[in-house]
Amino acid sequence: MRMYFKLFLTFAYIGVVSFGGGYAMLPMFRRVLAEKNGWVTNEEIVDIFSVCQCLPGVIACNTAIFVGYRQKGILGGVFSAFGAAFPSVVILLILAAFISHFSEIRAVQSAFAGIRVGVSVLIVNTVIKLWKQAITDKFAIGIFTAVFFVSVFTSVPVAILVVAAGFCGIGISALRKEPK
Repeated sequence: MRMYFKLFLTFAYIGVVSFGGGYAMLPMFRRVLAEKNGWVTNEEIVDIFSVCQCLPGVIACNTAIFVGYRQKGILGGVFSAFGAAFPSVVILLILAAFISHFSEIRAVQSAFAGIRVGVSVLIVNTVIKLWKQAITDKFAIGIFTAVFFVSVFTSVPVAILVVAAGFCGIGISALRKEPK
């Protein structure tokens, strides 16, 4: 039972101290899940995020379910999901009760503008770290470039792009193998 509460509290902690959604949470996931608890490796975090982005729902909750399930089965996934969602639900309930009274205050608007900038920096930092791990050769650069341009200039769903990139990686890997 102790591990279930550890999963709940770990994901609740991540939910409380990180802002901006799944990608902004990635550095925190790395520190807490990989480095502190050793539940996953740094390389697995990238894979987990890739898979969880293809699934319906919030990336942070999907990641929590994946890691919790891996640690303690279905119940571990449930405790992790509740932990990931709990802080957001509580914060939203509190904000909903008061936001209409404060949303027009200049300081509140400025605070949210500052938070958006801070979250943007976290996302850029995450992209740089992902780049260093994922872009390892000219083929990876080619896949990145293709997916980037398709995602920017078309409305192709992200899940399709991730799956297509995965198939490209499989194809390139198969072509690179030398015949025996």
